[in-house]
Amino acid sequence: MTNLYGNAVVGQSGGPTAAINATLAGVIRGVLEINKNGGAIGKLYGMCNGIEGLMQERLIDLCEFSKDADKLDALELTPAAALGSCRKKLPKHADDPEFYEKLLAIFKKYDIRYFFYIGGNDSMDTVSKLSAYVAECGYEMRVMGVPKTIDNDLEGTDHTPGFGSAAKYVATTVSEIIRDAAVYTTKAVTIVEIMGRDAGWLTTSAALGRLANGQEPDLVYLPEKPFCMDEFIESTKKALEKHPNVVVAVSEGIRFSDGTYVGAGAQSGVKDVFGHQYLAGTGKALEYAVRDRIGCKVRSVELNVCQRCAGHLVSATDIAESVAIGRAAALAAEQGESGKMMLYKRISNQPYAYEIGCADVHEIANKIKRVPDAYINAQHNGITDECLAYLLPLIEGERYPKYVGGLPEQIIL
Repeated sequence: MTNLYGNAVVGQSGGPTAAINATLAGVIRGVLEINKNGGAIGKLYGMCNGIEGLMQERLIDLCEFSKDADKLDALELTPAAALGSCRKKLPKHADDPEFYEKLLAIFKKYDIRYFFYIGGNDSMDTVSKLSAYVAECGYEMRVMGVPKTIDNDLEGTDHTPGFGSAAKYVATTVSEIIRDAAVYTTKAVTIVEIMGRDAGWLTTSAALGRLANGQEPDLVYLPEKPFCMDEFIESTKKALEKHPNVVVAVSEGIRFSDGTYVGAGAQSGVKDVFGHQYLAGTGKALEYAVRDRIGCKVRSVELNVCQRCAGHLVSATDIAESVAIGRAAALAAEQGESGKMMLYKRISNQPYAYEIGCADVHEIANKIKRVPDAYINAQHNGITDECLAYLLPLIEGERYPKYVGGLPEQIIL
């Protein structure tokens, strides 16, 4: 390893989470540690709104911000992306060489030699393309991907920062919905729609109440298995025969066997720059089906963005790991790593133990880690104990923000 002297830049991209700022704080802490030990990194810039903001040279000095230790602590428990986010898809170099030439000019102008991007699958695509470009053009720079996503669908890592807190929120909220629904004797069905386009990891967490109080949704449906409306109606009828208040948890991305989204009729068809269709209406579609084919009282609840921004209900494990992986990214880059994504390797469930490593981002980008068959029951409408054993350590522990005037303190950069 040879020392590479220069400045660093960090950005956040994609959908925010309740822990993405903890990872940002971790990167800052890592750079501070490097500086304290006389390392090679100088200034640390924050790019506002990800790669889009970098192209516009909207940078802030994070070293100046980090002088206030209390603010850095508060940043760890501030939800959403403090630097702002974007959904910018980088073109291929051959398709838009001018874009990359402008980007390289900015790197040179600010002497950027370290690039950290905190994001999910699409952000790792950016890291992959950028690391390939700087290697191709001979500009020495270390490019690192730092994972985040409540979807938990990144390949190569046991889990992702942000998932544990979102899972804790979903598990808690669904258990509260179950308690609320149980107060009446009138037959009723409550359908809870949970985020998850291609992978149902977050929806599996709805079943965690089984371990805490013995109660969980009657039915759970994930995108990993084709959805059958007839099976859903029959299973719902059977559940209503057992007790009057049925709760169903569904991923927003469940599809019929032909690949059509269950909620397609309620969706706009609009897609983002990565080609992902905006999803909504799955719960409502099932609500209408229950109303028309069963005829009982029915409601649908869409948890929506609360799943990813509930900073008042985070997992202590998730926050600690998010800080740790951000710090590790800074140290790994300073030691010579580049073109890598940081990751967690699980050592054991009980006691829970893990270690942090990294892997080639080119082997990770644009791939989806789905819920394995062993985590889904034989009927494809429930979650196994093996899955819950995987989930439980990730939601354990509580971290509470400082309250000011009765509301959580939040840091705005």
